[in-house]
Amino acid sequence: MSKPSYLEEEILLNPQKRVFPKFDLSQLLDTVFSPTQGCRVCILVDFESPSMWIKDFAFRDQAEFEVQNNAYHYFYKGLQRGVLEELGMSGGEMFAYKYTYGSNLDLSDEVWDTNGKQLSLDRDIYSKYDIVLCISTWSATAPLTAKCKQFNFRGATMLGMNDIILNSGLAVNYQEVSDDAEKMRAALTGAESVEIDFELEDGEILTAWLGLGGQEAQKSHGLCRGTKPDIANLPAGEVYFVPQDARGKFPMKYEDGTLGVLDVVNRDVVKSTLIEGSQATIDEHNARLADDPMTGTLGELGFGTQVLPVSFQDIQDEKVLGTCHLATGRDDHLGGDIIPEMFKKHENSTHDDILFAPHKTPNFNVKEVRMSWGDRREVVIENFRPSAYVMKALCEKSPGELVPA
Repeated sequence: MSKPSYLEEEILLNPQKRVFPKFDLSQLLDTVFSPTQGCRVCILVDFESPSMWIKDFAFRDQAEFEVQNNAYHYFYKGLQRGVLEELGMSGGEMFAYKYTYGSNLDLSDEVWDTNGKQLSLDRDIYSKYDIVLCISTWSATAPLTAKCKQFNFRGATMLGMNDIILNSGLAVNYQEVSDDAEKMRAALTGAESVEIDFELEDGEILTAWLGLGGQEAQKSHGLCRGTKPDIANLPAGEVYFVPQDARGKFPMKYEDGTLGVLDVVNRDVVKSTLIEGSQATIDEHNARLADDPMTGTLGELGFGTQVLPVSFQDIQDEKVLGTCHLATGRDDHLGGDIIPEMFKKHENSTHDDILFAPHKTPNFNVKEVRMSWGDRREVVIENFRPSAYVMKALCEKSPGELVPA
């Protein structure tokens, strides 16, 4: 059994000590999409007023557009300065579409080029490019997953890209990420159910039970190779399930800091109760649940597989080993049965992650996560740390790994 260097005990306790290589666009694209020879690639970014900000790259160096500027400096300029030629790709253009104002909401078809000309995503982008790199403010994984199958392209969604993500989650070797995700997937697959114990500050334990039905676990592992239409979600490093049933209670920290307890019945969040903070926030959530119950349907259970620093963006932080997350709403991009047409309003058809991690939810602890396979039960998380069962799985040799003589 050979333990990878980044899984040493000291680094598990303090991920900031892990040393990452310098971000390398060529290596990232080559590893994720290889073979890339002959591929035509483009970059999508988003703005509230895309026609104004994309024309002549007017957004450059504007402080409010951190994500878009990182897309420009590290991806657009990187492609133009030699990566296109190095990987035998063409294109490299940047386009902008309108903010969706929600996670995984469908994109409007209008898109603008850097000359300010309005184009069509369907006609001019999806049908003309082989690889689409979407670096955006709101996640576009679900809509692009649907479009790539329709138009036969590959791509990657990179939400909320900041300097921490560039220098850690996007700087890693994605072959290694994929290998580790597969090890953990194999250890968790086929589970019939999972129980999650949440410990509140006053010592109260809340337990949520999710029925998985023995389904094959899936992985977000970052590789998007070959010719099959697919979208990689980067940073990657996750094993996930689509719940078939759920019941119990779990805590939630709202954006304004309010803490609530969510009651789950038949896979649906049916009510939120205030722990501390704003009753108005709780009332607003309950009104939304009453108006459009699909917004409370649990669509995902995910576990992180990487050792990464906190980036304060859920796209990376949900991939951290020892964390778990639930999501409500749309899950068709994960192979689930919740589609946008099932919601009362289009703007409600989001996929919203609820991340449980020490920095995100310091007011409560994921005391224990247990998975069951018939009579066998395994602990997979203890106090926000991977269990011995998970660590043993991650430290196994990958298939085909050479054994030293």
